[in-house]
Amino acid sequence: MTTATVKITRKGRVTIPKEIREKLKANTVYFEVKDDIVMIKPVRDAAGSLREYARNVKPGVSMKRMKDRAWEVAIREKTGKKST
Repeated sequence: MTTATVKITRKGRVTIPKEIREKLKANTVYFEVKDDIVMIKPVRDAAGSLREYARNVKPGVSMKRMKDRAWEVAIREKTGKKST
């Protein structure tokens, strides 16, 4: 297990230490909070997830609607939860 202590800036920012970033192998993360435990989990290849749904494009559906739907499905797959 890798652990680190980092400072939270006045603007709420933290720097994820390089060693942890390298283990995550992702440039996007999501936060999950349960009680007083905060988990930071990598979101891997969201673009790849969206590309998979582009094959199922229906004629007449707006690009925005297709993109929104693809993100909803990708988020649900990655997190196991519905998007808001």
